[in-house]
Amino acid sequence: MTALVPQPRRIDTEWAVGYSLTSATRIAADPALVEARRWLQQVLRPATGLDLDTQDPTAIDPDSGERGIRLLLDPALGAEEYRLRIETTGVAITAGAAAGAFYAAQVLRQLLPVEAYREAVIHPNTEWILPAVSIEDAPRFGWRGVMLDVARHFLPKADILRFIDLIAMHRLNVLHLHLTEDQGWRIEITRYPKLTEVGGWRRESQRGPVRDAPGDGRPHGGFYTQDDIREIVAYAHSRHVSVVPEIDLPGHSQAAIAAYPELGIGVDEHGQGGPDLEVFTRWGINPNVLNTEDSTVEFFINVLDEVMDLFPGSHIGIGGDECPTEQWRDDPRTQQLVRERGLNDVHDLHGWFLNKLSTHIVARGRKPFGWDELLEGDPHPDSTIASWRGMTGARSALARGFHVVSSPDDQVYLDYRQSDLPEEPIQVGTPVGVADVYAFNPIPAGATPEEEALVLGGQANIWTEHLDGVRAVDYAAFPRLCALAETLWGSDGDIVEFQERLRRHLARLDAVGVEYRPEDGPHPWQQRPEIPGRPSDPAERAAHIAALVANISLPSQHPKQ
Repeated sequence: MTALVPQPRRIDTEWAVGYSLTSATRIAADPALVEARRWLQQVLRPATGLDLDTQDPTAIDPDSGERGIRLLLDPALGAEEYRLRIETTGVAITAGAAAGAFYAAQVLRQLLPVEAYREAVIHPNTEWILPAVSIEDAPRFGWRGVMLDVARHFLPKADILRFIDLIAMHRLNVLHLHLTEDQGWRIEITRYPKLTEVGGWRRESQRGPVRDAPGDGRPHGGFYTQDDIREIVAYAHSRHVSVVPEIDLPGHSQAAIAAYPELGIGVDEHGQGGPDLEVFTRWGINPNVLNTEDSTVEFFINVLDEVMDLFPGSHIGIGGDECPTEQWRDDPRTQQLVRERGLNDVHDLHGWFLNKLSTHIVARGRKPFGWDELLEGDPHPDSTIASWRGMTGARSALARGFHVVSSPDDQVYLDYRQSDLPEEPIQVGTPVGVADVYAFNPIPAGATPEEEALVLGGQANIWTEHLDGVRAVDYAAFPRLCALAETLWGSDGDIVEFQERLRRHLARLDAVGVEYRPEDGPHPWQQRPEIPGRPSDPAERAAHIAALVANISLPSQHPKQ
């Protein structure tokens, strides 16, 4: 079988020379598939040195036997489905829509020598030979995603564009950008400029995960202008990646409160006062949360309006995770609001606040997307739930009729350590290796057929408290993202066979410059022995998660939405 990651679900090959690219090779496409044609030409020209002329769809007659690459539309196929056939007379890609043609073009590139992933000709005498092959393929899940936290450690725009290319190379199709945190606000909001002027920068960062870890004494910050965001979204769209923004509320919000103190606890009924906070410099759960004044709701409705103007996708992230209630409990003004709104206690404020924002998001034709803490109350019926604390959230959400994206921490948190080796850098969490990710199934055990239909797919999460740049992100993400890509696309579960193909696939990652984790452990320069970690024992972690989700583990307490 050809070394493909993700693996095509149906492939036949004669292991004969099928087609050889030359400067005379022409690429023709149906008008609906010209973007895939353009992408294929753009990536292959520098690496091969071939002209690879493009023509109108009528320039190559499918019945003429003329050599070339044809991209043909067949509306009977699904939007992400494709057929790829390589013969001595040429290459035929048939797709249901532009996305399917793009994925077929990615596979075509994979079938070429690994030098096809270079940005210049390095071996002038390379023969660009494609094997004779016939592939019919379609993904198992529609949501094949990865969350990238750019709030804890900012990644410049160029690194985001590179990351989009990497996930598109693996036919992942959702980039969830975690844009706001206690430690930084990363998106320009023109109505509230201090969110980035103040909230976009912190004076230092905690050095490692242990509680008494020192600060590094080094300022950190950055943000994306609205034009940067437009560019990121357009770049991703051209590679069939949907960008889902997340504004994390009402916890994880100290950067916003530092910029606008009136958002914090301690204001009076006239909106006066507020805490004097700096952008948070420590990791972990922060007790400082937003107040729930009507003016604060209005503030974030205005923020979300600008966000929705920039991100045209279906889902808008509102966070909802890890929100402490102690400040609400101890604040007289908040207690007054609880009584005025007819709520039972401060815990109900969490759902009240997020439902106000969710209602506005739905009114604009979008869907709220939040972490499984939303299930501790009654989320808006149109919400999509990201189940991260194991699969309990997924089971509860499905039983209550919500759409689900599964992202359990013990299987797909890519900031977690990759093995028990002491050389793993800044160890956190339980070991999550390639085999663990490959075994991931977004559908919880015991789900009914009706519940299975509500599972949109899955995603990996890359939190960056301890990943301070693109090289660290590479190490955390790859090759585990390769395993995720295949299991979400559709695999047979054969980890031994996958690992053999993965070893060959690593040459492609080498060619594009990914500093992935080697199979036998980190390189010396990937280790961080000067920063102690805080690893978790799997049994202890499981018990901790079970306690966290105890109040959402009984779906019968909540009616179906």
